[in-house]
Amino acid sequence: MPLPLPEITPENEAYWTAGERGELRIMACKACDHRINPPQLVCPVCLSRDVAPMLASGRGTVHTFTINRQQWIPDLEVPYALAIVDLDDQPGVRITAQLRCDDLADIAIGKPVSVAFEQREEVFVPYFTLD
Repeated sequence: MPLPLPEITPENEAYWTAGERGELRIMACKACDHRINPPQLVCPVCLSRDVAPMLASGRGTVHTFTINRQQWIPDLEVPYALAIVDLDDQPGVRITAQLRCDDLADIAIGKPVSVAFEQREEVFVPYFTLD
């Protein structure tokens, strides 16, 4: 059993659905160019409502990570890695997501990663792979 799916809202719809086109989209303020993640409809810096999803490359580096060995819900495959990734082209944006690789021992802080997507119903869940 995979983890529960997020609720799709106006704030996060682009983030959870752009993977259908192989894209990662992050909210950005058109007034001050601040990147907003998790997504919001109001810029937390200048309070502008002129925000929209912006295409991100999906490339980044591992900021930190953890290996989970506890089976928190039935049928959850363990072990698995969760990482906080600094996106290369989105200053200040970090994404927490699963990091998948053949050998979890290969994961290290500072390693380059790329986004991929797993479709689950109408949601395209981003995860990262080592480059």
